[in-house]
Amino acid sequence: MKIIDSHFHWWPRSIFEPLLKREGYPKAVVNARGGYTYQGANGRRGTVASWKEWFDLDEELGYMDSLGHDISVVCSIGPLSVYFSELSVEEGRDAALAWNEEMAWAQRRYPGRVWASAAVPLVDTRVAIDVLDDAVNRLGLMGVNLPGSVGKEGMIDDERLEPFYSRVEELGLPMFLHPTDAVFADLLQGYNDALHLSLGRVMEVSAAASRLILSGMMERHPGLRIVMSHTGGALPYQSGRMDKNSGTAGLPKPVSHYLHRMFTDTVSPHSAGMKFAIEYFGADNVMYGTDYPCWDPAVCLKLLEEIEMTPAVKQKIFHDNAVRILGLKMPAAAAA
Repeated sequence: MKIIDSHFHWWPRSIFEPLLKREGYPKAVVNARGGYTYQGANGRRGTVASWKEWFDLDEELGYMDSLGHDISVVCSIGPLSVYFSELSVEEGRDAALAWNEEMAWAQRRYPGRVWASAAVPLVDTRVAIDVLDDAVNRLGLMGVNLPGSVGKEGMIDDERLEPFYSRVEELGLPMFLHPTDAVFADLLQGYNDALHLSLGRVMEVSAAASRLILSGMMERHPGLRIVMSHTGGALPYQSGRMDKNSGTAGLPKPVSHYLHRMFTDTVSPHSAGMKFAIEYFGADNVMYGTDYPCWDPAVCLKLLEEIEMTPAVKQKIFHDNAVRILGLKMPAAAAA
């Protein structure tokens, strides 16, 4: 079976060079693990640390080959997606353009094996739309990254972003919603960040998706394709509670109606969590994803083997759903 990993990260080292030279925040420093530690705007808590496996695409794909499967990947940014919105308008635009050029290079180098999504700075709506159009129309990127927050100073459901979501809907692009570490790090500090890494990211992606629903964004834009990371965070487990309180937001339908229009991946180190995500969102709305190099694909594959699935369901989750949901253009040889 051909497999598509819908939650895969490759970061170009060139993106960090300007960050290493910055005197103020945000900035980055080289760390002892062969990567970088990103320090957000105003020196806030919630740093993003990487290691050497994030930066060599050839080696990453080589590891995929070692698993004994034919695996293609979809690159998204992950927690660093907030970076482009923590800079000034001009710097954020230029940084996003640089990121998108690197992603387009990866797609050209590995056609049909690597697809990549765009960075977009969200502090200025017009600039966000311009960068988005360039990424899709000139560079041919297949989706857009949506940070769980616009730093600490903005929300992804701000009214000013309505034209941006309208344009994403018009272009028919999937949006990869991922936590940023910019919101809950203060609340969940301590224990060498174990509490924040375990719960903070789950809370952020859950709150971000809820904002898109409760603000009416999903109602006004029924064509939006939101891909929630990490099996949907806490929302599948709290769906009834969300429905109980949805009336206070003035929504015409329960929150769960909109949740079931979203998509998710299999990033949960717990087979019961994976199984529940498939049951809640439906076998047509869940895609195989590993969060590599944050998580080991070998473990993900082993946990999925513990779940009883028909061959037809496996085909959907491991391959077909990604092609359909993400609108992947398959070369003839890859589609065979």
